[in-house]
Amino acid sequence: MDHLPIFFDVRGKYVAVVGGGTIAARKTEMVLRAGGRVTVFAPELGPDFLEILRHDGLSHSSAPVSREALAGAVLAYGASEDAATDNHLFELARELGIPANIADTPEKCDFIMPAILDRDPLVVAISSSGSSPILARIIKARLESVIPAAYGRLARFVGRHREKVSAALKRGTDRRRFWERVLEGPIADLVLAGADDQAEDEIAALIAASGKAAEAPMPGEVYLVGAGPGDPDLLTFKALRLIQRADVVLYDRLIDDCILNLVRRDAERIYVGKMNRDHTMPQEDISKLMVRLAKEGRRVLRLKGGDPFIFGRGGEEIEELAKESIPFQVVPGITAASGCSAYAGIPLTHRDHAQACIFVTGHGKNGKLDLDWKTLLQPHQTVVIYMGLSMLPELSREFLERGADAGLPVAVVDHGTRRTQRVVSGTIADIAGKVAAAEFTGPSLVIIGSVVTLRDRLKWYAPESSASDEGDCLRTLSLDPIEIQTSEPETA
Repeated sequence: MDHLPIFFDVRGKYVAVVGGGTIAARKTEMVLRAGGRVTVFAPELGPDFLEILRHDGLSHSSAPVSREALAGAVLAYGASEDAATDNHLFELARELGIPANIADTPEKCDFIMPAILDRDPLVVAISSSGSSPILARIIKARLESVIPAAYGRLARFVGRHREKVSAALKRGTDRRRFWERVLEGPIADLVLAGADDQAEDEIAALIAASGKAAEAPMPGEVYLVGAGPGDPDLLTFKALRLIQRADVVLYDRLIDDCILNLVRRDAERIYVGKMNRDHTMPQEDISKLMVRLAKEGRRVLRLKGGDPFIFGRGGEEIEELAKESIPFQVVPGITAASGCSAYAGIPLTHRDHAQACIFVTGHGKNGKLDLDWKTLLQPHQTVVIYMGLSMLPELSREFLERGADAGLPVAVVDHGTRRTQRVVSGTIADIAGKVAAAEFTGPSLVIIGSVVTLRDRLKWYAPESSASDEGDCLRTLSLDPIEIQTSEPETA
């Protein structure tokens, strides 16, 4: 994140703008809409100022901006389109400690102006940190279509009732759940439909009922959510909704930072990651912790990589919850086999190669493999091995000793679906050596079968070849042709 996103209160405060043209007019108009007072320094004002000349907060000075005239300003805009004039403003602002924005000069901008979606009092700002203003405007245009103008009315409705709700519900958790119920339920629908009188009656009744209910202990619940193999774009809508609703999050090492960033900022985060022979918290303790937190009335998110019911020990966890009569929801996730194979260009089944697919774990109990080798060695099938990286030499040796063809195709996908994804392919005889040379760190997935030979033809995306900044989230962005609406552009 290159810029700190903030909304700055300029109501009644002095802002200086240098320039009399179109750019200066747009910046002046934005500050006036936010309640600021603007002095424009320019020999004359162009036609773009005609609509705002009579605004009470606007004054005009034909004299050049000076240190004395700039004193007391909270922000300064250089938009004269004359380098010498704008540079003079920038130097004065720097001396006085005033944040400045010089149009089209990123290195002389203490702040930038984002693209704005205005649903007063609801405001959405979109910024690319100056790297792609057009993209910011396209996203703004898309949001215009999915956030109706009536959302401003809904925000004002909520604002009118905040004090009443705060008086009735003393606990912050109670207030948050109350507003979630309002904004995700029929009361919000009534406001958006313009039925304000009925909405007022409904919320008054809900406040009264919630005030009485708040005296009783809050019921807690647990969300067991599959976060997929890494790429946050693979989350389900339901997973995203519950991620943003949780009070406390229990997550493991397979959860990418891009997914954790979707969690509410005020939610508590507890790391319970497990690696082979290195358990931060034993499974039994994780289950007990979920029960304890839920009994405290909290909404607990158990965030798991992949799918919680495919080698995720989700079944063990909900057994404990059911035994303690804790309400819970289970949200399936895209399992690593589906996600990693797709991003590597390897179909798990194919008419000419595999009519079956088997998922097994290579994480042997006490370091020993205990697999149904007869089943694994059947022809015309794909075998996917989870958690098999550390045991790959032993797995390869066992396959060969039990009669597998030395040329049996194998691929290992490391950090699948993420920007750091890498894929090594080979045969059952040489794959262990190739993976060791590649220094894979895991999480990794092993895919065995002739479907691996299709990778060169079917690979649609190679994250390892297009990664730019380490740690960036992988995004597969598809923008349909749309009309770009006129908006306040993201400017530096």
